[in-house]
Amino acid sequence: MKAIRWVSLAALLARSGFSQTAPPPPEFEVASVRPSPDGAIGQLHLGLQVDGSQVRVNHLALRDCLAIAFNLKPYQVSGPDWLASERFDIIAKLPQGAPREQVQPMLQALLLDRFQMKTHHESRDFPVYALVVAKGGLKMQALPPDPADAAGPDKGTINVQATGGRGGAVVSYGQGAYFSLGSNRFEAKRMQMSHVADMLSRFEDKPVVDMTELKGRYDFTLDFTEEDFRAMMIRAALANGVALPPEAIHLLESASGDSLFAALQKLGLKLDSRKAPLDVLVVDHAEKAPTDN
Repeated sequence: MKAIRWVSLAALLARSGFSQTAPPPPEFEVASVRPSPDGAIGQLHLGLQVDGSQVRVNHLALRDCLAIAFNLKPYQVSGPDWLASERFDIIAKLPQGAPREQVQPMLQALLLDRFQMKTHHESRDFPVYALVVAKGGLKMQALPPDPADAAGPDKGTINVQATGGRGGAVVSYGQGAYFSLGSNRFEAKRMQMSHVADMLSRFEDKPVVDMTELKGRYDFTLDFTEEDFRAMMIRAALANGVALPPEAIHLLESASGDSLFAALQKLGLKLDSRKAPLDVLVVDHAEKAPTDN
């Protein structure tokens, strides 16, 4: 009887000229999307930042913009190769009183509209590295809680910024969490394990998925051989659509990767090769140039 009543109600609404539709997605008050100029030689600033009502994206590949908008990792966005190489600057204004949590759905709506995108989601099995606690247990202590942590881990991910030049680079996750790289070393401050997995995914040949179940924040350093550090930088460049000469690709063959596993082992962590089903955003169609602002 309950099913019949619901069907009757639906039919009544249809005859009365009413329909139940999903509310429109939230939108920015105004927004500008433009191709990003090349960064200054020797220095680069890129990422996404929310400051009051202003949202700013600097020099990000469209693939990375989509990853942020849909709360995915870049390797979970599939589509034309140029998604990883064409970079854009976005300046947008939040409507008055709009909560910070609406930035991502607003960015989704903006990208789908300006690039005339057609997309769908599907699940795919990926070869991944599972970041887990090693058999001997964790060998570093979590930092004392900080009042900034009350905002929660998801709040911090909205401000992801990177600055870099010839001397190295710094990637910030907000709430005081960042890592710097240079001189064959990573130095991490106030990093959650989800940040660590994201960091390692940037430089490895497979996605890294946090399976540690650790909730704290940590300071640590990772030291590498020159060959392994160079190989990690090459993988990061390739993942970001940078065209490299054949001799650079050949340098990957001289790297064993052993120093990364040894550095993680000193922290009581390790990477296990596994397969895992992950959600993938498939871009079926996208215009290469955004529509007029």
